[in-house]
Amino acid sequence: MADLKIRNLQKGFDGHAIIQGIDLDIRNREFVVFVGPSGCGKSTLLRLIAGLEEVSSGSIELDGREITDESPARRDLAMVFQTYALYPHMTVRKNMSFALDLAGTDKQEVERKVSEAARILELEPLLERKPRQLSGGQRQRVAIGRAIVRNPKIFLFDEPLSNLDAALRVQMRLELARLHKELQATMIYVTHDQVEAMTLADKVVVLNGGRIEQVGSPLELYNHPANLFVAGFLGTPKMGFLRGRVSALHADGCEVALDAGCTLRLPAAGTLDVGSPVTLGIRPEHLHRAPPEQAQLMVGTDVSERLGSDTYCHVRTDSEENLTLRVRGDFTCGYGERIGLTLDLDHCHLFDADGLAVARAVRQAA
Repeated sequence: MADLKIRNLQKGFDGHAIIQGIDLDIRNREFVVFVGPSGCGKSTLLRLIAGLEEVSSGSIELDGREITDESPARRDLAMVFQTYALYPHMTVRKNMSFALDLAGTDKQEVERKVSEAARILELEPLLERKPRQLSGGQRQRVAIGRAIVRNPKIFLFDEPLSNLDAALRVQMRLELARLHKELQATMIYVTHDQVEAMTLADKVVVLNGGRIEQVGSPLELYNHPANLFVAGFLGTPKMGFLRGRVSALHADGCEVALDAGCTLRLPAAGTLDVGSPVTLGIRPEHLHRAPPEQAQLMVGTDVSERLGSDTYCHVRTDSEENLTLRVRGDFTCGYGERIGLTLDLDHCHLFDADGLAVARAVRQAA
């Protein structure tokens, strides 16, 4: 078992609060990703779990055992760093076995564990090479193998793919996902890359300013963001936002008059008042081009990004707000052209004046 329980965890440096009262449960065999912008505290939180930073207050429990003040060596955790941290004078084999050799593990057991890790990571042909003879991806696999042979209760990854090129990051993401399935291990992974968070995680923890904004599965956070920060952070391209005010209330929702020049009736169930300022969020795949006579919104086109199968067309409303339209790869439009859009109202997100998500009303069956 590898259940981790964090309660009211706090950390400050020189009077500045970095981690501000974190409460979090991580269950056995979960792949949990900490994600957020630079300076949000995600790496500090990981280092507190690893024991590489001293906790200011709060507690960390592993399988019911208090480890808050234990040394890193006694926590039964293994960390993989962004910089690989391999011994340059040792072979791959020695790098992977070094911690076991220091611990006095039986040589046959060391050989068995190294061989098994090398098989899983496809490092068998490289065991006698030195780190300088390896590519970046191979070095990262060696660092992961060094963690595997220790058979820790939890694997900790601190932005392990940041130094790799784009193609290699995609390959390593797949390898990490397979590794999690094969080992049936608990993994905690830190990244600023939301694509890594969405593709790898069972559970995503979105951090901002040393606090947790939201915890949930990738699709839960994507489809039901708790606030404006999560809505704007998760998603590539990001969600577009339109300012407006509540113009009318109905039993099954409300009408919102947007600054962009249209009024929409939305299935919102929150406690709103007529005149309340709100923000409407809409993702690129839920915007659709329409003839002017059928359009809910007229916009001017900006630049387009062609990705082959898809094109991301950036547009600007009359209220100077930016939206991104996801269309087919063969979509063409001229710079500055006026086009009409419709919004998928069932997939619009509404946020109140405090930036909190307004619940959607459940549509009644006819």
